[in-house]
Amino acid sequence: MRLIYVDIDTLRPDHLGCYGYPRPTSPVIDSLAARGVRFTGVHASDTPCLPSRTALSTGQFGIRSGAVNHGGPATDPVPEGARRGFRTQAATHSWMAPLRDLGMWTTSISTFAERHSAYHFDAGFNECLNLGTRGLETADQVVAVAQDWLARNGGDDDWFLHVHLWDPHTPYRTPASFGDPFDGQPLPTWLTEDVRAAHWLLPGPHSAQELAGFGPREVWDRWPRQPLQAASMDDVRRIYDGYDTGVRYADDQVGRLLGTLDDLGLTEETAVLVSSDHGENLGELGIYCDHQTADEVTTRLPAVLAWPGSGLVPGSVDSGLHYQFDLWATLVDLIGGEVPQRWDGRSFAGALRTAGPTGRDDLVLSHGAWTAQRSVRFDRWLCIRTYHDAYHGFPDVLLFDVEADPFEQHDRAADRPEVVEHALAVLADWSSDALARSHHGTDPLWSVLTGGGPWHSRVDVPWYLDRLRATGRGDWADRFAERGWPGPDGSRYASGDGPPVLEA
Repeated sequence: MRLIYVDIDTLRPDHLGCYGYPRPTSPVIDSLAARGVRFTGVHASDTPCLPSRTALSTGQFGIRSGAVNHGGPATDPVPEGARRGFRTQAATHSWMAPLRDLGMWTTSISTFAERHSAYHFDAGFNECLNLGTRGLETADQVVAVAQDWLARNGGDDDWFLHVHLWDPHTPYRTPASFGDPFDGQPLPTWLTEDVRAAHWLLPGPHSAQELAGFGPREVWDRWPRQPLQAASMDDVRRIYDGYDTGVRYADDQVGRLLGTLDDLGLTEETAVLVSSDHGENLGELGIYCDHQTADEVTTRLPAVLAWPGSGLVPGSVDSGLHYQFDLWATLVDLIGGEVPQRWDGRSFAGALRTAGPTGRDDLVLSHGAWTAQRSVRFDRWLCIRTYHDAYHGFPDVLLFDVEADPFEQHDRAADRPEVVEHALAVLADWSSDALARSHHGTDPLWSVLTGGGPWHSRVDVPWYLDRLRATGRGDWADRFAERGWPGPDGSRYASGDGPPVLEA
């Protein structure tokens, strides 16, 4: 068995041609979808980067592993303590463990573990190749390493190769020599000047007035494709062109990688999976160029699997709701491995083989590094429960009909209370069950809230309130000052009751 996982960071499925995107961002991935299976309902259980890849590599929800943040409390998996054996469960039950049990050689080409100090991600790999560039490398550099690895090892039997590309991730930094492939092409119809102008008055990191975080970041000046504000529709164009060019550049390099398989005569003997760790908000919820929420565009992932000789129907589409670690459990099952019992991932290999219905009734999706949110995805609905809004001013509960309103423009919580009630009941049951199955018994999202808030939202609050007032958003500054959520040291910066109680 030979399997390549192309892990393209921050890749939205709806910005790929095979998912209906009109711009030609992904001819190579589209060709893989034509000869494989395309999954339309796969979501990361936890976002963004570190929680997502921790969930995949451990097979567990963040509420069980303990890793939901990017710094501060609840960033690393909870130690096993007295339960720890000579080898950790991270090693014996990692996503690589079933492959190693089958005798497969496992290799990762990625800078992720160093960038996030998330070295638990490397558990179970035979070898980890790190370019040492902490996520600022471009896809051509990564693919060159992968081509060399394939030239040396591709002819062997039984291997897994993880190839991690960062190019769609901000700051947008596709080499200037690649040109502007989408110059003059239409923008999405939903993001009009009226919408942009309304967004201009919204607060929060990566809002229209501060695309680099809570305010200007001069270091981003060296990336000419990356705008610092959405002050005009020309800036919006630069945002979309910058992101889509990163997608197209990664796609071209995937083509180089597949060309190497062809040259080595391995195409018909190698399964290829293309997916991601999370998506990207490009104006949805007033957030640009980042991934800060437990919403549809941040949690939903592309997943394209081409597997010659597997019996999977070429060009087929699976529309079931799945966590990403469900898809991984399914791959393990399909190659004859044993899915560890401690995983939360469920295999749907049997239904996939027979083209029967697959998927879960609902998904619970979490975010703890910018906002503190949990959402429930079911039927056509996405209900988001917010515990810390990263100074975006979100209400406690949002409800979107993501089939009719995929860009999340119309909150339906007020007119569909019965849907909200159902979603919050699902969330409460899920939380209770997950904590009962954890060895630590504490919700890590609560640790985030009581420990100073999500890592990326630990702003100097008085400074940010002054910035809001100086940029025409004084009404938001007044609201935040009155609310009194915690500052970076965990203390309140104004009146109020501190962080809200974490309940559905």
